[in-house]
Formats: sequence, C-alpha cells, structure tokens
Amino acid sequence: MKQYLDVLATPGAWRFLAPALLARLPYAMLQLGVLLLVEWSTGSYGAAGIAAAAAAVAQALVGPQTGKLADRFGQARVLLPQLFVHAVALGSLLFLAASSAAVPYLVLVAALAGASVPQVAAMVRARWSHTLSGSSRLGTAFAVESITDELTFTIAPMLLVALSTGFSPVVALLGALGLIVVGTVVFALVRQGAPEPMPVKVRASRGVLRARGVALLAAAFLATGAVFGAMQVGITAIAGAQAGTVYGTFSAASMAGGLLYGVIRWRVPLNVRLGGGLAILAAATTALSFADSTATLYGAAALAGVIIAPVVITGYTIIDSLVPAEVRTEAFTWLNGAIGLGIATGAAVAGQLVDRFGPDLAFVVPPLMTGLAAVLVFTRMRSLTAANTGDAANSGTAANTGDAANNDTAAITEDAGVRTPEQTGSPRG
Repeated sequence: MKQYLDVLATPGAWRFLAPALLARLPYAMLQLGVLLLVEWSTGSYGAAGIAAAAAAVAQALVGPQTGKLADRFGQARVLLPQLFVHAVALGSLLFLAASSAAVPYLVLVAALAGASVPQVAAMVRARWSHTLSGSSRLGTAFAVESITDELTFTIAPMLLVALSTGFSPVVALLGALGLIVVGTVVFALVRQGAPEPMPVKVRASRGVLRARGVALLAAAFLATGAVFGAMQVGITAIAGAQAGTVYGTFSAASMAGGLLYGVIRWRVPLNVRLGGGLAILAAATTALSFADSTATLYGAAALAGVIIAPVVITGYTIIDSLVPAEVRTEAFTWLNGAIGLGIATGAAVAGQLVDRFGPDLAFVVPPLMTGLAAVLVFTRMRSLTAANTGDAANSGTAANTGDAANNDTAAITEDAGVRTPEQTGSPRG
C-alpha cells in the first residue's frame, strides 16, 4: 500500500482529487438517470432506452473534442462554459420531463446533456500525467483512477436509485446537477497539476484517433465497455432482486484487482500485458455462461472483476506513452468514450439476446468481444511498442526504449499532426 500512499501524498494532489470526486459521481449517474427520468415521464422503457442511448452516444462522440479543446486552451477555459451548457441542458430536460413533453424533445435534450457533460475524469488523468511525468508512480496513479471509477460507478447508481424511489427522478437528477456544478467549478479553479495550454497544428484529415496505436486501444476499450454493459443486463435478468449485490461483488473485485495491479513491479511489457489481460478476461467471462446458481454467479462475477481493472489501467498507461503531451487529454477522452459506447452496445445486444433467447445468452457478449480484442492486440503488437519497456513503461514513458522507441514517438507525433519541441522552439512540458 506504500505505493498508493506515496501517490496520494503528491503535493497538491488532494486539491484537485476531492472536487473531482464530487464532479465524477453525477457523470456516473447520467445514463441511468436519463433512463429513469424518461420512463417516469412517458411510462415507456423503449423511449427511455432511446433517450439514454442518445445521451451515451453524444457523450462518447463529443467528449474527445472537449479533450482537444482542453489541450489547446486549458482545462478551466473549457470546463466552465461546458458546465454552463450542461446545466442548462439538464435543467431543460428536467422541465420537459415534468411537463410530459413529447419523446423526440426529450431525446434531443438528453443528447445535448450527454454531449456537454464535463470530462473531469480524463482531465484528472491528464493532471496526473503532467504532475508525475517520467515517474514510476504514474502507473500507480492510473490504478488510483481506475479504482475511483469503480467506486463512483458503484456508489452513484445506488444513490440515484435511492433518491428516485424515495422522491422522484427529478429530485435525483437535481441533486446530481448540484454535485457536478460544485465539483466542476472548484476543480476548474484549482490550478494544481493542470497542464499548460499547448496549441498544436492538427491536419484537418487526421487526428489523435489516427495516431499510432490509439484506434487499437479504443477498440480494446470498446470491448471492455461491452463487458460492463452485457453483465449489467445478464446479471439483472438472472439474479433479479440480488442483482445489485452480484454486480457490487463484481465492482469490489475490480477494485481489488486494481489495487493489486498498482503495487506489482511488472517485468512484462505493457502491450503483452494488455493482450494477455484481454485473453484472460475472455476466458474469465466465459465462466458466466456456466453459472448455474446465484452462488456460482457471484464467483464468476468476482473472477471477471479481478481481471477487468488491470486491463483498463494498462490501456491508460500505454496511451500516456503513445501520444505527446499536447494531445493527451483528447486521447484519454477517446478511451473514456470508447468504454461508454461499449457499455451502450453491450447492453443493447445483450438485451436483444435476453428477449429472444433467454438470460444466459447475455453472457455470450463479453468473451466474444474481449476475445476479438485480444486477437487484434496480439496481431498488431508493434503499434503499441512505444510503451514496451517493462518497468520503465510502468511510468508511462518511453524514455528507455532506445532509438527504436524514439523513432516510434516521432512517428506518433507526426501522425497526430503535432509540432515537436524543435518545430515549436519550446519544450512540450
């Protein structure tokens, strides 16, 4: 645990971590909150599902553009206007739902609320990357972030459902709005760890997603998100009233896996870790299909949970080493968005399978998606070799990879259309 205490003792870290936690809870509430709100307003789960999907897809597609703006103009200059738009959009959605507005209006405003949600989680990772650049503690910091994600996505839905059933979805989302306003404003005003704005030239036809290895990582995160989405549907369909505790077991196991990953001094290269982790996750999630009782479902969910957090942490550590500092926030938001799309896709596909063939078929999705992702990673290992440095890679840097890695980094920078320090006449920071 000393590694975690060292990271959390980083000077100024708690000044941005505490408000970020407040802002991240509502982020984890949005999709489910929209679902509950629209169903409460219209009485239709179909309409509610469409509105929730619209919010999720808009969030996944617009989030990276928010990250790009934050890289260029600074986090505060992007977060505060974005928060204003989000508050107006979510407030409008609450008003329309309470007024029993037509479904198309609800879907449109839900999409706007999703598109404008502040990307605080990606910006926290960018602050860690900036603060601990070149440090072996960066991998542990990303483990902290993964554990925080699990914590928020465990607590937030329970809090949302409690407020929705005790009062109404309107009250629940009003509470979420208050948290995100307070948390985001304080986070934006705290300058500790925030990267300096770094204007870059990006070719109109190319971007971060076209940089070496980024699309591959996004595909891996899409598959990982599908595990979350399909498991939510499958566990709910099979476990019924115990679904919350089964999924809580999955989340707790994921936090434990993240904690363990962060304290190990790895000798296995990052790209091999990612491919191997996806392959093990595919095997682990296969066990879900053979769970013939609630007790075995608990065990299978825990097994999948222990593996999934290390996969996510490894992916974030790799992308930190693949892209230049000038576009790092945008890169993190692409991975966040890929997970969001994966959750929506996994839930939608699993839901159709449950309706047509029964609840067990929901668990076909996780091993299929992660197995395909593992094959992709293993067949394109070289695109991730900038991070292939063993322990040094755990710091998120490629400084010790030799000339080959330096050439990889140069190629990445060129692919992203980013000016190097020599071209700009100033250090990248």
